[in-house]
Amino acid sequence: MRDDETSRPSPETLLKVAQAEEAQAAKGKLKIFLGYAAGVGKTYAMLQAAHERLHDGRDVVVGYVESHGRSETDLLLEGLEVVPRAQVEYLSVALPELDLDAVLARRPQLVLVDELAHTNAPGSRHPKRWQDVEEILSAGIDVYTTVNIQHFESLRDVVAQITGVVVRENVPDSILDQAVEIRLVDIPPEDLLQRLKEGKVYIPEKAAHAAENFFKPGNLMALRELSMRRAAARVDDQVRAYMESRSIAGPWPVAERLLVCVSGSPFSETLIRTTRRLADDLKSTWHTVYVETPGGGKQIQENRERVWKDLRLAESLGAQVTSLTGASVPEALIDYARKNHVTKIVVGKPTKPRWQEFLRPPLVDQVIRLSGSIDVYVVSIAPAEAATKEGVLHAAKKRPPLSGYLKSLLLVLAASLLCQPVHAFLAPTNLVMIYLLAVVLAALRLGRKEATCTAFLSVLAYDFFFVPPRFTFAVSDTQYLITFLALFVVGVVISTLVSQTRERAEAIRQREAQTATLYYLSRDLAAVSGLEAILDALVRNIEENLQAQVVVLLSEGERLEVQAASGGFTLGAKEAAVADWAFRNRAAAGRGTETLGSAKLLYLPLQTSGDVLGVIGIRFREEREFTSPECRRLVQAYAAQAALAVERAQFARQAEQAQILKARESLERALLNSVSHDLRTPLVTITGALGALREKDVALASEAKSDLLEAAWEEAGRLNRFVGNLLDMTRLESGALKVKESPTDVQDLVGCALAVLEPHLGRRSVHIAVPSGLPPVRMDMVLMTQVLVNLLDNALKYSPPTSPVEVSADIAGDWLTLEVSDRGRGVPAGDLSHIFDKFYRVPVPEGAGGTGLGLSICRGIVEAHGGTIEAHNRSGGGLRVSVSLPAS
Repeated sequence: MRDDETSRPSPETLLKVAQAEEAQAAKGKLKIFLGYAAGVGKTYAMLQAAHERLHDGRDVVVGYVESHGRSETDLLLEGLEVVPRAQVEYLSVALPELDLDAVLARRPQLVLVDELAHTNAPGSRHPKRWQDVEEILSAGIDVYTTVNIQHFESLRDVVAQITGVVVRENVPDSILDQAVEIRLVDIPPEDLLQRLKEGKVYIPEKAAHAAENFFKPGNLMALRELSMRRAAARVDDQVRAYMESRSIAGPWPVAERLLVCVSGSPFSETLIRTTRRLADDLKSTWHTVYVETPGGGKQIQENRERVWKDLRLAESLGAQVTSLTGASVPEALIDYARKNHVTKIVVGKPTKPRWQEFLRPPLVDQVIRLSGSIDVYVVSIAPAEAATKEGVLHAAKKRPPLSGYLKSLLLVLAASLLCQPVHAFLAPTNLVMIYLLAVVLAALRLGRKEATCTAFLSVLAYDFFFVPPRFTFAVSDTQYLITFLALFVVGVVISTLVSQTRERAEAIRQREAQTATLYYLSRDLAAVSGLEAILDALVRNIEENLQAQVVVLLSEGERLEVQAASGGFTLGAKEAAVADWAFRNRAAAGRGTETLGSAKLLYLPLQTSGDVLGVIGIRFREEREFTSPECRRLVQAYAAQAALAVERAQFARQAEQAQILKARESLERALLNSVSHDLRTPLVTITGALGALREKDVALASEAKSDLLEAAWEEAGRLNRFVGNLLDMTRLESGALKVKESPTDVQDLVGCALAVLEPHLGRRSVHIAVPSGLPPVRMDMVLMTQVLVNLLDNALKYSPPTSPVEVSADIAGDWLTLEVSDRGRGVPAGDLSHIFDKFYRVPVPEGAGGTGLGLSICRGIVEAHGGTIEAHNRSGGGLRVSVSLPAS
């Protein structure tokens, strides 16, 4: 093999690089000026780079830059276009913020946005400035921004441990991963402290406070090391990507995958951030899993909300988030790890007392026992932190209601009363079954803890009331101790099994209900075809299954239009703006999200593999449903199915339009093929006759001139009829033909038609059979004359010159029947049903011709009168065309 072939990148690598370049091409480029503390010169370096870009001819504007009163920074702002800041009213105070809409409307090539971790004022479109930057990047605008290392989410715990300060304004690490360039702005800590003393970082009062707390030499050195390590890790990523894209040989690291499980514990945030840091160090992907056990439905609401918060945190840090259902947390965790090729599992160190581990082994021990070849990382919690969070956890737990235990006591009393009349006939050991029945009823109706309490109270009641000596807790026969133990153990086992079975059945029921709702939606969407019916089915299913209001907006050009909504629901201007943002950014927005969370509805884009077709907005009855992962997954499934159904309807409409276009093209071709010859023939005749008459050098006899003029006149009349037929057909198809009915004598109708055709009759005989006593019939005289003219002209064309043409009329009941008959060849039986179609012509005798519109026009006029027209072959040869009109 040649050397150039061995160094050639693999197709998978080239595809990966191409996909990354394609994804980046549609977005703006992000450059981050990274520092380790305020005052290192991030804003100054960003402004210097902006002037360089401006000198290169790029369109640069300042979106938001905070100089903090530093004169050297203010000098660099000169010469740069500054977008005026938006003033957001909050508590009667105007707060200056980045004017996102003004930046997007200005559409520069590069915009400067300072303080990436800043929290926007309430009422802004996004709660965080980094979300504003993401929207600017999505619009294809490059961004320069500044941020300190302590603001990144994965380092929050580390920074708190180093400095003792919990940073509240955080930026997800995914923003750092999006940056095409990271510029480390660094100065020695000694120089930074000197700048702080000189008042170049903060005002003197604030500087003194900062020097005593955050700006300590040890803190600054540790933060400086963190920023350098993070920047070095990014450089290492770029080098490895370069080597991989060019297939440069080198020591490739083994692909690692990390997994962390959350349970709603206060320690979950620490585990998530620790896993993120490990993933960064190992250059690996990581997963966050929540395992819902059958008993998980018994969790208090605060714990479930904490689980949802932890999952959102992990997702913002770049984890692949998944919710599982399993009977055992360790088994479900290990099964997921093996299916997804996880190499390391991160778990927390147990904090429960040692004696509780004998009753229930801790999760870490069970995971280690089942892990096999998977490494397990055990993360310890600081004692102070553990004590604090344990206190929070215990405070969050609610005391179980006493009503369940009172019911347990009543069940035991009822069992004792039931045993009282029969204990004289049964041995005491047989009465145990009645108490076991009480335990089973408690497990079925009350729960596991209440059933255990029932088992304990049953042992006491059985001993007190029925074991000799009665009405004491003393036991004369020690063998009863075995009975007591068996009663309690069997009761606990039965209560546990019954409770687990009931909880699993409840979990299965919930899953089945969700699956059923999706099935009903897919069935209803598959059963309808039109767009309106699809949207009605979608709205109806969401209203019935989710008990929520819904609105569906589809794109009409560059705008979103409401196509379907719940009854009585109206969409305000603010909500429409949120829906438009979700549509243009292809991301969820509104209530329950971090984008425009003050909206009343949750908006999800109707996205297919090709494009975003619209937006669906949902308003739940309860606030917690907006953030529930189960509800979010269900509505996302609804949105996905709705998008496919809407796309199918649009494809069907496009196919129908294509068929119409194809039919129109066929019609145009048929028209050209049919009319071109019939129009050209009279035009040639007329042109030839007029040309002969125009020749001055040729002397023509008067008779020859008369013949030429007669031929030109006849062909002009023929051409006029052709054009008239075309115009009449157009009027019929457009609905512009108006019937003006008036009482008409049938004999006059036939006479007018024959008068029009008199020049063409010559010696042809026409037999007329119209009774003299026919009453007048309401019709449009002009249009019906045209019908008779077309029918007679057809009969003259398609019959021998010596054969007569017959016209008859009669009234039978409430109908007038007009018939035109000839003795021509007739029409083949297979063509009788088509002769009234547009441009349809049967083989004609020599010299006969036409556009194929005459009979079609006749049918249109007759049907406009409310009548019918039919054609039949005559016995002995020929064709009879019958017209029936209402005579009443």
